[in-house]
Amino acid sequence: MSTKVNIPRLDLLHYTEGTPEQRKQFSDDIGKAFNETGFVTITNHGMDKATIDNLYKEVKAFFDLPQSVKLKYERPELAGQRGYTSKGKEKAKDARKPDLKEFWQRAQTIIDDEELARDFAPNVEVEELPGFNAITAEVYRRLEYAGRQLLKAIAIYLDLEEDYFEPHVINGNSILRAIHYFPIENPEEVDPEAVRAGAHEDINLITLLIGASADGLEVLTRDGTWFPVKAHGEDVVVNVGDMLQRLTNNKLKSTTHRVVNPPKELMKTSRYSVPFFLHPKADMSLKCLESCISGEYPKAYADYTAGEYLDERLREIGLKM
Repeated sequence: MSTKVNIPRLDLLHYTEGTPEQRKQFSDDIGKAFNETGFVTITNHGMDKATIDNLYKEVKAFFDLPQSVKLKYERPELAGQRGYTSKGKEKAKDARKPDLKEFWQRAQTIIDDEELARDFAPNVEVEELPGFNAITAEVYRRLEYAGRQLLKAIAIYLDLEEDYFEPHVINGNSILRAIHYFPIENPEEVDPEAVRAGAHEDINLITLLIGASADGLEVLTRDGTWFPVKAHGEDVVVNVGDMLQRLTNNKLKSTTHRVVNPPKELMKTSRYSVPFFLHPKADMSLKCLESCISGEYPKAYADYTAGEYLDERLREIGLKM
């Protein structure tokens, strides 16, 4: 089965600081993987071990707070896009049961654009944990930068200008999400359809996932089997989101993935995960690129803006009414 799954390990420095040959090879490699499976793992992404360790320490500290404290930071009117989202709120599209998780989201801090800033709700700050606020802001900044470099390599693969995505993602609607897959004290009572994260595709352009505290991430292969994705140490897992798939008329694949429940003997333990969902500004057009449309590959999607598509998907997964 592994021979059918192309999830290469790529060095981002080969693109950002490499020779012309290395840069082209990186672009070709990420494009090929995104065309086949939609996943790669990335090293030298700007996140050192100390930063990652500190992030997970603070994330655990937040989710260890009493539920009454966490609920102070829940903002239902923001559709889960800022602050805390409690258990039982989000589900995979078409799933009957909500995911077995709770999460926190930090969003963009707009700079140098007062008009755009008026359209963004401020981030929610945790009074009890100033270190949590600081590290999530820092990780957001670092992963946004790494994601922008990856999009440049993708643009080259698509025969676009290298900076094609830049005006759309600078001050874009990106989200850093800290997830707690909480312990299940009575595993035998869990509905068989309830899982940590049901099979789904991400909404955004690309997702950058900083490891996880336990195994569980799986991707659906073309032959219909589930393949576990494992990162090396501090590597970041990167995958295509639906917005990029729409833009490229399915040339780049937004692969279905899930987080499965652990064996029953481990269900009483927590799992933590921190993905960064790189979104463009709401007004970016997701109209299929003309270069990705042909007689063999006719246009597959109606014209949408990123904002319209995000709104539709948030309703489908239960975060927006």
